[in-house]
Amino acid sequence: MTAISLGPSPARRDALAKRIRLLVAATITYNVIEAVVAITAGTIASSTALIGFGLDSVIEVSSAAAVAWQFSARDHAVREAREKTTLRIIAVSFFALAAYVTFDAVRALTGTGEAETSIPGIIIAALSLAIMPFLSAAQRRAGREIGSASAVADSKQTLLCTYLSAVLLVGLILNATLGWSWADPIAALVIAAIALKEGRDAWQGKGCCAPTSRTPAPVGAAEAEADACGCKPGCTCCS
Repeated sequence: MTAISLGPSPARRDALAKRIRLLVAATITYNVIEAVVAITAGTIASSTALIGFGLDSVIEVSSAAAVAWQFSARDHAVREAREKTTLRIIAVSFFALAAYVTFDAVRALTGTGEAETSIPGIIIAALSLAIMPFLSAAQRRAGREIGSASAVADSKQTLLCTYLSAVLLVGLILNATLGWSWADPIAALVIAAIALKEGRDAWQGKGCCAPTSRTPAPVGAAEAEADACGCKPGCTCCS
Protein backbone atom coordinates (compact mmCIF):
# COMPACT_ATOMS: atom_id res chain seq x y z
CA MET A 1 0.00 0.00 0.00
CA THR A 2 1.36 3.43 -0.93
CA ALA A 3 2.31 5.69 1.97
CA ILE A 4 0.79 9.14 1.93
CA SER A 5 1.86 12.32 3.69
CA LEU A 6 -0.70 13.78 6.04
CA GLY A 7 1.57 16.52 7.36
CA PRO A 8 1.95 20.11 6.15
CA SER A 9 3.90 20.80 2.99
CA PRO A 10 7.47 22.19 3.30
CA ALA A 11 6.22 25.67 2.36
CA ARG A 12 3.43 25.49 4.92
CA ARG A 13 5.86 24.18 7.55
CA ASP A 14 8.19 27.12 6.95
CA ALA A 15 5.27 29.55 7.23
CA LEU A 16 4.17 27.96 10.51
CA ALA A 17 7.72 28.08 11.89
CA LYS A 18 7.89 31.81 11.05
CA ARG A 19 4.53 32.39 12.73
CA ILE A 20 5.72 30.60 15.86
CA ARG A 21 8.91 32.69 15.94
CA LEU A 22 6.82 35.90 15.75
CA LEU A 23 4.41 34.72 18.45
CA VAL A 24 7.28 33.70 20.71
CA ALA A 25 8.95 37.10 20.19
CA ALA A 26 5.68 38.86 21.11
CA THR A 27 5.32 36.66 24.20
CA ILE A 28 8.88 37.38 25.34
CA THR A 29 8.49 41.14 24.82
CA TYR A 30 5.22 41.33 26.74
CA ASN A 31 6.44 39.14 29.57
CA VAL A 32 9.59 41.23 30.09
CA ILE A 33 7.36 44.30 30.50
CA GLU A 34 4.97 42.33 32.71
CA ALA A 35 7.80 41.10 34.93
CA VAL A 36 9.26 44.58 35.46
CA VAL A 37 5.87 46.12 36.28
CA ALA A 38 4.69 43.27 38.53
CA ILE A 39 7.90 42.89 40.53
CA THR A 40 8.23 46.68 40.98
CA ALA A 41 4.57 47.09 41.99
CA GLY A 42 4.77 44.05 44.24
CA THR A 43 7.85 45.36 46.03
CA ILE A 44 6.22 48.75 46.61
CA ALA A 45 2.97 47.18 47.88
CA SER A 46 4.69 44.31 49.76
CA SER A 47 2.57 41.92 47.69
CA THR A 48 4.01 38.41 47.47
CA ALA A 49 1.33 37.53 44.90
CA LEU A 50 2.44 40.31 42.59
CA ILE A 51 6.11 39.44 43.02
CA GLY A 52 5.32 35.79 42.35
CA PHE A 53 3.39 36.81 39.24
CA GLY A 54 6.41 38.79 38.06
CA LEU A 55 8.70 35.81 38.65
CA ASP A 56 6.28 33.65 36.66
CA SER A 57 6.79 36.07 33.80
CA VAL A 58 10.55 35.56 34.08
CA ILE A 59 10.05 31.78 33.94
CA GLU A 60 7.76 32.16 30.95
CA VAL A 61 10.41 34.21 29.16
CA SER A 62 12.87 31.34 29.63
CA SER A 63 10.33 28.91 28.19
CA ALA A 64 9.58 31.13 25.19
CA ALA A 65 13.30 31.71 24.65
CA ALA A 66 13.84 27.94 24.52
CA VAL A 67 11.21 27.64 21.78
CA ALA A 68 12.73 30.62 19.96
CA TRP A 69 16.10 28.83 20.04
CA GLN A 70 14.53 25.69 18.62
CA PHE A 71 12.77 27.52 15.78
CA SER A 72 15.76 29.75 15.01
CA ALA A 73 17.01 26.81 12.93
CA ARG A 74 15.76 27.02 9.36
CA ASP A 75 16.18 23.32 8.73
CA HIS A 76 13.25 21.18 9.89
CA ALA A 77 15.51 18.27 10.88
CA VAL A 78 17.56 20.53 13.16
CA ARG A 79 14.39 21.85 14.83
CA GLU A 80 13.24 18.30 15.48
CA ALA A 81 16.63 17.45 17.02
CA ARG A 82 16.26 20.38 19.43
CA GLU A 83 12.73 19.37 20.45
CA LYS A 84 13.64 17.18 23.43
CA THR A 85 15.99 19.73 25.00
CA THR A 86 13.38 22.46 24.56
CA LEU A 87 10.71 20.31 26.22
CA ARG A 88 13.02 19.62 29.18
CA ILE A 89 13.58 23.36 29.68
CA ILE A 90 9.84 24.04 29.53
CA ALA A 91 9.11 21.19 31.96
CA VAL A 92 11.67 22.45 34.49
CA SER A 93 10.15 25.93 34.16
CA PHE A 94 6.73 24.51 35.04
CA PHE A 95 8.14 22.62 38.04
CA ALA A 96 9.97 25.73 39.28
CA LEU A 97 6.79 27.78 38.91
CA ALA A 98 4.73 25.19 40.82
CA ALA A 99 7.30 25.08 43.62
CA TYR A 100 7.44 28.85 44.01
CA VAL A 101 3.65 29.34 43.83
CA THR A 102 3.14 26.62 46.45
CA PHE A 103 5.75 28.13 48.77
CA ASP A 104 4.34 31.61 48.29
CA ALA A 105 0.75 30.45 48.84
CA VAL A 106 1.60 28.57 52.05
CA ARG A 107 3.51 31.58 53.34
CA ALA A 108 0.54 33.83 52.58
CA LEU A 109 -1.87 31.45 54.31
CA THR A 110 0.28 31.45 57.45
CA GLY A 111 -0.16 35.20 57.64
CA THR A 112 3.35 36.34 56.73
CA GLY A 113 2.85 39.97 55.78
CA GLU A 114 -0.18 41.85 54.45
CA ALA A 115 -0.14 43.36 50.99
CA GLU A 116 -1.27 46.90 50.32
CA THR A 117 -3.61 47.89 47.49
CA SER A 118 -1.80 48.05 44.13
CA ILE A 119 -3.52 49.80 41.24
CA PRO A 120 -0.61 49.08 38.82
CA GLY A 121 -0.88 45.42 39.82
CA ILE A 122 -4.59 45.34 39.05
CA ILE A 123 -3.96 46.98 35.67
CA ILE A 124 -1.17 44.60 34.58
CA ALA A 125 -3.21 41.57 35.71
CA ALA A 126 -6.22 42.78 33.71
CA LEU A 127 -4.08 43.40 30.61
CA SER A 128 -2.54 39.94 30.85
CA LEU A 129 -5.97 38.38 31.21
CA ALA A 130 -7.00 40.09 27.97
CA ILE A 131 -3.82 39.48 25.92
CA MET A 132 -2.46 36.07 26.91
CA PRO A 133 -5.37 33.86 25.72
CA PHE A 134 -4.95 35.11 22.15
CA LEU A 135 -1.18 34.56 22.10
CA SER A 136 -1.62 31.10 23.62
CA ALA A 137 -4.36 30.00 21.19
CA ALA A 138 -2.46 31.20 18.12
CA GLN A 139 0.76 29.45 19.11
CA ARG A 140 -1.07 26.26 20.09
CA ARG A 141 -2.79 26.05 16.69
CA ALA A 142 0.47 26.59 14.83
CA GLY A 143 2.35 24.16 17.07
CA ARG A 144 -0.21 21.38 16.59
CA GLU A 145 -0.30 21.83 12.83
CA ILE A 146 3.48 21.71 12.49
CA GLY A 147 3.70 18.85 15.03
CA SER A 148 5.84 20.59 17.66
CA ALA A 149 5.25 19.45 21.24
CA SER A 150 7.54 22.20 22.53
CA ALA A 151 5.57 24.97 20.84
CA VAL A 152 2.33 23.54 22.24
CA ALA A 153 3.89 23.16 25.71
CA ASP A 154 5.04 26.78 25.63
CA SER A 155 1.53 27.87 24.58
CA LYS A 156 0.19 26.03 27.63
CA GLN A 157 2.55 27.98 29.84
CA THR A 158 1.20 31.17 28.28
CA LEU A 159 -2.30 29.91 29.04
CA LEU A 160 -1.23 29.17 32.61
CA CYS A 161 -0.19 32.83 32.82
CA THR A 162 -3.81 33.65 31.94
CA TYR A 163 -5.03 31.58 34.89
CA LEU A 164 -2.50 33.23 37.16
CA SER A 165 -3.63 36.63 35.88
CA ALA A 166 -7.22 35.81 36.78
CA VAL A 167 -6.19 34.54 40.22
CA LEU A 168 -4.03 37.59 40.83
CA LEU A 169 -6.72 40.00 39.64
CA VAL A 170 -9.39 38.45 41.86
CA GLY A 171 -7.00 38.36 44.81
CA LEU A 172 -5.93 41.97 44.40
CA ILE A 173 -9.52 43.18 44.02
CA LEU A 174 -10.76 41.17 47.01
CA ASN A 175 -7.84 42.41 49.09
CA ALA A 176 -8.48 46.00 48.03
CA THR A 177 -12.25 45.93 48.56
CA LEU A 178 -13.03 43.30 51.20
CA GLY A 179 -9.70 42.52 52.83
CA TRP A 180 -9.93 38.79 51.96
CA SER A 181 -6.23 37.97 51.95
CA TRP A 182 -6.83 34.18 51.88
CA ALA A 183 -8.57 34.03 48.46
CA ASP A 184 -5.45 34.44 46.35
CA PRO A 185 -3.23 31.77 48.00
CA ILE A 186 -6.03 29.15 47.89
CA ALA A 187 -6.50 29.64 44.16
CA ALA A 188 -2.72 29.75 43.70
CA LEU A 189 -2.46 26.21 45.11
CA VAL A 190 -4.82 25.03 42.36
CA ILE A 191 -2.63 26.77 39.78
CA ALA A 192 0.43 25.00 41.25
CA ALA A 193 -1.27 21.64 40.71
CA ILE A 194 -2.01 22.57 37.10
CA ALA A 195 1.61 23.63 36.61
CA LEU A 196 2.82 20.26 37.89
CA LYS A 197 0.59 18.43 35.39
CA GLU A 198 1.74 20.60 32.50
CA GLY A 199 5.37 20.11 33.53
CA ARG A 200 4.89 16.35 33.55
CA ASP A 201 3.24 16.43 30.12
CA ALA A 202 6.05 18.57 28.70
CA TRP A 203 8.68 16.20 30.15
CA GLN A 204 6.91 13.25 28.53
CA GLY A 205 6.62 15.07 25.20
CA LYS A 206 2.85 15.39 25.21
CA GLY A 207 0.98 18.36 23.85
CA CYS A 208 0.47 17.99 20.08
CA CYS A 209 -1.35 15.71 17.73
CA ALA A 210 0.09 16.43 14.32
CA PRO A 211 -0.14 14.00 11.42
CA THR A 212 2.96 12.39 9.98
CA SER A 213 3.74 10.39 6.88
CA ARG A 214 2.33 6.92 7.33
CA THR A 215 0.54 4.07 5.65
CA PRO A 216 -3.23 4.34 6.18
CA ALA A 217 -4.51 1.88 8.77
CA PRO A 218 -7.19 -0.65 7.85
CA VAL A 219 -10.77 0.37 8.50
CA GLY A 220 -11.66 -0.26 12.13
CA ALA A 221 -8.05 -0.18 13.35
CA ALA A 222 -8.18 3.46 14.48
CA GLU A 223 -10.01 2.69 17.69
CA ALA A 224 -7.61 -0.12 18.53
CA GLU A 225 -4.52 2.01 17.94
CA ALA A 226 -5.69 5.07 19.86
CA ASP A 227 -3.76 5.35 23.09
CA ALA A 228 -4.90 6.19 26.60
CA CYS A 229 -4.67 9.93 25.91
CA GLY A 230 -7.09 9.62 23.02
CA CYS A 231 -4.54 10.22 20.25
CA LYS A 232 -5.55 8.77 16.94
CA PRO A 233 -3.21 6.91 14.58
CA GLY A 234 -0.99 9.35 12.66
CA CYS A 235 -0.38 11.62 15.62
CA THR A 236 3.14 12.22 16.84
CA CYS A 237 2.07 12.87 20.42
CA CYS A 238 -0.90 13.46 22.66
CA SER A 239 -2.83 16.66 22.93
